[in-house]
Amino acid sequence: MNSDNTPARLRLDSAVDCLASTFRGMTARGDETQCDCHWGSEEELALLKLADAQLGLDLLYRTWSACDWSDHGAVLRRILPELSRALVSGAVEPLSGMEEVGHSFARGGWQQWPALQSAAIQQFLHAWWAHTLSDPSPAVPVHEVLALCAEATSTLSPWLSVWETADHRVANQHLATAAAHWEYDLLGDELPWETLNNADDLVSELGSWLVRYAPARLLAQDATDSLLHRIRLIGLTGPARWRDPHWPNHRY
Repeated sequence: MNSDNTPARLRLDSAVDCLASTFRGMTARGDETQCDCHWGSEEELALLKLADAQLGLDLLYRTWSACDWSDHGAVLRRILPELSRALVSGAVEPLSGMEEVGHSFARGGWQQWPALQSAAIQQFLHAWWAHTLSDPSPAVPVHEVLALCAEATSTLSPWLSVWETADHRVANQHLATAAAHWEYDLLGDELPWETLNNADDLVSELGSWLVRYAPARLLAQDATDSLLHRIRLIGLTGPARWRDPHWPNHRY
């Protein structure tokens, strides 16, 4: 897929190949329908009922982002080989954030699929996450991949746990970038992405993890005092937060 031959990249390439072989030959249901005014043409719909035909990025986007398929799981299985390659290359561009792709995975109910199929997706998500954390310039930013994985699996815990064990310079640089991206929302007790799950629980988990885990790592990255204070403030509540002398005067 590219000249990167690190163990993390080889693991990711293997996971993408596994998805391709696992879902090769899949099709949408023969009676699947879509609105030809808003989604696409009958000819494009027919491609989803034809195994392994390439869709291209535009049709691929309209397919995974549509939320009104009668059998979303079958449609997702049909597009997974092409979608996974587009995801890791950075070619997928949602309107708001990569959590939208995670929502598509969740709507497909993939965790209830046959064991080999669900295992292939689990393997892919974990391999992509591990590679992203180790790549100095990932095709998709770490905070976006995290949002996708969290929404696809309805949990943050395993992804944050992997980040904790990735104790190296690149993962810590990603942590500084992600923390700067998250701090405004978390200081307003909001999740930095749209979720289909309990937002309050995710805000609490992400904020607590950041307060506990990030400061020591970010000090090693020469993070600014401003960012370190904002992370500290996430651990406070009520007046203690916004009356603190380091409150950044965010407006919500």
